[in-house]
Amino acid sequence: MELRTVQTTYAPVRYLVGGAGPDLVFLHGAGGVTADDPLLAELAKSHRVYAPLIPGYGDSEEAPEIRDMLDFTLHSWDVVQALGLKDPILVGHSMGGMIAAEMAAVQPNDVSRLCLIAPAGLWDDEHPIADLFATLPYEMPALLFHDAEAGAAMLTAGRNVTDPNFLQTYLVTNARQLGMAGRILFPIPERGLAGRMHRIRARTVIVWGDGDKLIPPVYAHGFKKGILGAELVSIPEAGHMVTMEHPRAVAEAIGRLG
Repeated sequence: MELRTVQTTYAPVRYLVGGAGPDLVFLHGAGGVTADDPLLAELAKSHRVYAPLIPGYGDSEEAPEIRDMLDFTLHSWDVVQALGLKDPILVGHSMGGMIAAEMAAVQPNDVSRLCLIAPAGLWDDEHPIADLFATLPYEMPALLFHDAEAGAAMLTAGRNVTDPNFLQTYLVTNARQLGMAGRILFPIPERGLAGRMHRIRARTVIVWGDGDKLIPPVYAHGFKKGILGAELVSIPEAGHMVTMEHPRAVAEAIGRLG
């Protein structure tokens, strides 16, 4: 995937692009996305993939003007417009799924195909979502992956986690990214989406890892009920980072959208 820049209303936006085929926009979760993301590589085999970085992620500039859910939603549409895309397949994971769902609700006539991968956006007091902001780095693999050991290896691939420079960079980057994500995820990841989902007209596929410990799979049924005609694909032996654990299965689920 190649890293490029496009100008939007608020700030220059960095985005990854690669592959050939129907246009597809991928919106990342609170952990960000990198050029070697396995799902992007899988999708690029059959699609022209665009993966914009939310301002404040990677080497992108921060945008203090983006403050709430509506700002995130409209900014994401601004990115799609700046890229010159018309009705791309819209895919979002976790926080990105929350944004994608809001985009489809706000401008329902501009999205015909939507995939939400373990999206945030709903809240059930009986099934609280884990507090990402109170989770320590060493607790992340067990929270995010079905196989914590394998997950830890994927998160730290090629990096020496005992190196003080690595730890310092990690903490600074994490604070910067979560500071931006916190504008819509903190204190709980709910901004009224439940009351807007009925506006979504896109053909929708919902993908969930059946072992998701961050956002319990029970939320999948809330999204399926709220979006008319939505199809649910449950992937076994997968956690919240199903995108890394089973990228081919996720890509196949997205492929159902045509």
